[in-house]
Parts: sequence; structure tokens; C-alpha cells
Amino acid sequence: MELEPIIGLEIHVQLKTKSKMFCTCDNGGENLPPNSCVCPICLAQPGTLPVANKQAIEWSALAALSLNCTISEYSKFDRKHYFYPDLPKAYQISQYDQPIGKNGFLFIFNPELNEEQKIRINRVHLEEDAAKLLHPEKKNYSLIDFNRGGTPLMEIVTEADVRNPAQAKLFLQELRQIMRYLDISEADMEKGHLRCDANISLKPVDEEKLYPKTEIKNLNSFKNVEKALEYEIKRQTKLWLEGNAPKELSTRGWNDAKGITEEQRTKEEAHDYRYFPEPDIPPIHFLTSPDTTCDKKEIAIDIACLKTKLPELPNPKRKRFMAEFDLNYDDVKILTEDKRIANFYEEVISELHEWIESLEEAKKQKNVWKENKPRLTKLTSNLIINNLIPILAENNLRMEIMKMTPENMAELITWLFSKKITNNTALQLLPKMVKTGADPSHLIKDENLAQISDTKELESIARDIIKSNPKPVDDYKKGKDRALQAIIGQVMAKTHGKANPEKVMEIMKNLLKP
Repeated sequence: MELEPIIGLEIHVQLKTKSKMFCTCDNGGENLPPNSCVCPICLAQPGTLPVANKQAIEWSALAALSLNCTISEYSKFDRKHYFYPDLPKAYQISQYDQPIGKNGFLFIFNPELNEEQKIRINRVHLEEDAAKLLHPEKKNYSLIDFNRGGTPLMEIVTEADVRNPAQAKLFLQELRQIMRYLDISEADMEKGHLRCDANISLKPVDEEKLYPKTEIKNLNSFKNVEKALEYEIKRQTKLWLEGNAPKELSTRGWNDAKGITEEQRTKEEAHDYRYFPEPDIPPIHFLTSPDTTCDKKEIAIDIACLKTKLPELPNPKRKRFMAEFDLNYDDVKILTEDKRIANFYEEVISELHEWIESLEEAKKQKNVWKENKPRLTKLTSNLIINNLIPILAENNLRMEIMKMTPENMAELITWLFSKKITNNTALQLLPKMVKTGADPSHLIKDENLAQISDTKELESIARDIIKSNPKPVDDYKKGKDRALQAIIGQVMAKTHGKANPEKVMEIMKNLLKP
């Protein structure tokens, strides 16, 4: 029997608003001592009233727009009832039948298949997070930290369109990048800013009928999502082959130490939560035009205004970079992973265009930029990916606080393009520019790093090297071409990497002619 996995994802994204969802407590409680960031509202003291965080609603609507969702004209909050120690009210303020967004989709690119795959989004809704349960090792009790209780939590629910664990991982990575581009969440899975529940069932490939699903709760890394789904596919496949396919909804947890999922409880359905409208919070009215009238008691959100705040998202940016800068997918994926790096790259290219056009050779001949653009965009990409990003990581620097400007990096690349400095010299200068913001031309002058291209000077050095290296010279004359590289390397070493390698090659070949 050939079985097919059917996977749907429920993703919780913690929004980085200044305050919690329904009170004025600091939303940065994860960095504060336990239970120090609480108030009567988030502790559910009798007589307290919640007030909705408008910023959280706007950001959730912005996320829904980025996921191509339809924004309902009206939305509301509901009470979702269940009893658990981390839920002080014994219900969670969430959304049930009128979410902020619905019927969306997200395209993810699968590099192995070289194709885009569409994952439909069922809904985007907003709720409050629960508190955090702590289970000390070898203790027979648990502790509760209410700092997290009441923080804004956006939930994104996909349709069951995912067909394998690798696709689930790609979807989550794309979603995390979108959240960071929107600047509404750090979306760090290890810190719990982005958490995933994965629903999975199997079915025979020739059947349309869906079978009871198993929910794997609170997966906190891309790797764990992939591993848990792979394990569950094997576990359920074995049950099917034994004639004991799952017959009811269930919830399991991932035990990373053992590499297995473990049964927790039978999965609840909507009616188990006894949803009803939250009576203390007014409805949300999404205004679709300036002429829309709004009741003063409603929470009014201007959708037209929100749409103007949508940035260029990762997938369109990747496609544009590939087309505009003639880069391959792997390079573009790295450049656009962080929008600050992507913006820096574009600014460097813009500045570089002006620098190249100002060169003497550009004034003598037409289309210097146009003819060399693919080479220059690739050179810039390589320097950022292979050198700048590692320098930032080694020095624990963020792109936005480093001192090197796009103009200075463009100037450095122009020096390199004009063969006034060698590649080695450029790599020596880059860390200094990042840390100090120094102009490359000043560094080159102060440290005497300009490339040596004078023929007479290089020829004199080359003759000295030939005299002092008789064996590689003899090997080259006997037809061993690799020996020439050793001789050229001696010239480069003597000039501290400043010699023009192309001219050195030409001079050496002339001097060593039979």
C-alpha cells in the first residue's frame, strides 16, 4: 500500500509590541525576573477589564495582507475555555469565527525541484499567550512564570497542503523571514517567538478521504519540525501496515532526547472549548475606504493605510535581485535573508554605478557600466557574502551599527575593478573599514597599499626572484607549468601582495622565454 502524508501547520508568532495584548505591562517579560511583569489584568483578578492593543491588531492585519489573505470588514474576540495551570482566567481571549484574515496563500521555492509550491492559508487570528510552565529536574512540582501571560500571539493556520517534512521546514523558514521583513516579530524559534504545532495524517494515494490527524505540539526549531514529522510518518505507516490506522484525533509531544513523539491526550475539537464572544472588548472594524463610517464603540483599523506600509517581501525581492543583478538563487537567498543586508547591497550597487561612471576610461568609452555590470554585481555579492557577513559575525556587529558606508564599499570595489589594488589588499582593508568607517583611499595612501603596476619596477623584482630560485625556473623551462606559479608567488610575497599579478605573469613569461 502506498501512503501519502497530509500535513497542516499551526504557527504561533509572538508580536514585539511594547505592551501586552490586553494591558499595559511590558511585553519584554522574557528578559525580566519571573513574575515581575504582571498586573491585575494579566493575572485575571476579579473586576478587571481588558483593553485591546491596537498595534497588535494592525500588525496582525499587516501579516494577513502579506500572506494574501482576505481581510474581513468586521472581526471580534472570543473566549476559548479550557482549564490549565498556565491560564489564570480558565479561558483564553482568542478569535473563533471572525478572524482578522482568511483564505490566503504563500508560495515557497523548492531549490531541489527548482519550482514554486503554493501553500494555502486558512486563517490569521490574534490571541493572548499563556503563562510559562517550568518543570525543575527531579522535583515533584512545577512553577509558573506569568511574565509571558497575556503577550500578543498571532496564529497562522495553513490548509493541509504540505506533503513532506522538508516542505514544512521551507514554509516555516519563509514565514519567519516575512515576519522579520515586516518587523513585527523577532520570530526566533529557540526563544519561543515562533512556535509550531504540526498536524499529520496518512492516507492511501488513490483515496480522497482524509483520516484522523495527530497534532505534534510546541515544536521549537526547524530541525525538530522536520525530525518529528519524519518520525510520525514512520510510526503511522507501521500502524497502517499492521491494519491499525489511527481512528481518533490525538495530541503528541516531541521528545528530542529520545527522537520520538509521545502521546499526551486526545485532541480537542472546537465545541470542547465552549467559544462565545468576548463581551468586554468591542468589535474590530476594518475600514476599506475613507468614506466608511465607524461606530465610536468599535476598534477602527484603516486597511488602505496599512497596505502602504507593506515592504517588498522576500520572494519578490529574490526574483528581482536575480533578474536585475544577474545573480544565482543561492547568492540571492543569502543576500535577502536579512532585509538590512539586502538594502545595503542595493545601496552599494547604486553608489558603485556612479563611481564606475566617474572613471577616466568611462569618459573615453561608452557603456563601461553596462558592459561590466554582471561582473561588478557578482563581485559585490561575493565580498558581502564571503567576507563582510563573516566579519560582522566574528566581531558581533549588526549591519545597522557598523561604520562602513555603502559609498565607501563601492569606492573599495572601484579600486579593485580598476586594478589599483589587489584582491588581497581589498580583503585587508575591509575589516578596518567595517570597524572604523575609514575611507579606502585614505587607508591605501596611509599604508602604501596601492597596487604596483610599473613595468620597470616589476621587471627588476622579477629578475631578482629568477636569480634566487634556480630550481623552479629550471622546472618551468622543462615544461612544468606549475613551477611558474611558484615563481610568481615569490614576487607577490616580496611585494606584500601589491604586485599586479597579470603584469607579473606577462613579465615572467617574457623573461623565461627559451
